[in-house]
Amino acid sequence: MKAGIVGLPNVGKSTLFNCLSNAKAQSANFPFCTIEPNVGVVNVPDARLKKLEELVNPERVMPATVEIVDIAGLVKGASKGEGLGNQFLGNIRETDAIIHVLRCFDNDNIIHVDGHVDPIRDKETIDIELQLKDLETVDKKLEKVKRAARTGNKEAIKEEEALVKIKAALEAGVSVRAVELSDEVRAEFVKPLQFITDKPVMYLCNVDDESAVSGNKYVDLVREAVKGENAEVLVLAVGTEADITELEDYEERKEFLADMGLDEPGSAKLIRSAYQLLNQQTYFTAGVKEVRAWTINIGSTAPQAAGVIHTDFEKGFIRAEVIKYDTYVEFGSEAKVKEAGKLKVEGKEYIVQDGDVMHFLFNV
Repeated sequence: MKAGIVGLPNVGKSTLFNCLSNAKAQSANFPFCTIEPNVGVVNVPDARLKKLEELVNPERVMPATVEIVDIAGLVKGASKGEGLGNQFLGNIRETDAIIHVLRCFDNDNIIHVDGHVDPIRDKETIDIELQLKDLETVDKKLEKVKRAARTGNKEAIKEEEALVKIKAALEAGVSVRAVELSDEVRAEFVKPLQFITDKPVMYLCNVDDESAVSGNKYVDLVREAVKGENAEVLVLAVGTEADITELEDYEERKEFLADMGLDEPGSAKLIRSAYQLLNQQTYFTAGVKEVRAWTINIGSTAPQAAGVIHTDFEKGFIRAEVIKYDTYVEFGSEAKVKEAGKLKVEGKEYIVQDGDVMHFLFNV
């Protein structure tokens, strides 16, 4: 699962990406690796993992990760192939969620592609290009579906109805994710078409130092503009965060953040939010060899969660032993949890909860 960073040129995308990709960016020990120049695998900051490490004292600790993609800056006309348009739209189609960076600071030294700062106009520029691309997709599909619908095919008639609704919304400047459709219709007719504007989105307002804690007038405008989209708005002073990552000493970095009124880097919040945006959650395995955070989709069953470790675990799943994270911390060890009778045994139907500490029994 990947989250793509998008935005106009010069809004701070690459600075943000470099900030996330710096090994010192998140904590004293935060590795990062680059798969290709614009893709990074970033660890998900999680205080629970640190606590389990303290309690278990394992040989090694493995955090959950999220893939972040830096996508080339988009310009007007991208849907027609302008600038890096085709490459941009191809890259964005491959991501599962969008982090939309908006410039929300004034600085005469950093040129804005449209002359002056206006995050709402910037947002609309990108929205329009993505909507135009989705309009091409829906038009192509409608041609085929209409032919089938004319023959009286009931499925095709249902699909045509949904696509006509989407086409009208896109023509009115509304993204696919904001169109009211039943879950069933979305799953059957919308998902397979991979509309770009159907991907979950969050907005990142790139601000100056003074606005890092409480935002500014531009951030207020963004919040107002996106309130109907069910999207999170994050505020981050990207340039300053990048400066902080340059500091060698972890304590120095903490001090710098405290001076800004922050208790942790904004980038840590961003990574956690991206993880949630991708519909991901974490369960843990905790043993003396390794304490590890495993990534699963929200709503995964116990066998599906086991399959993330190894496919054999899913195929031969018998049962799972589950300890709630808070229970584990309260009693301090697995043995004490068992003594207290708080270890639960769950079967194939169990829906794994975020933070569960688990053991799997399987037979292959």
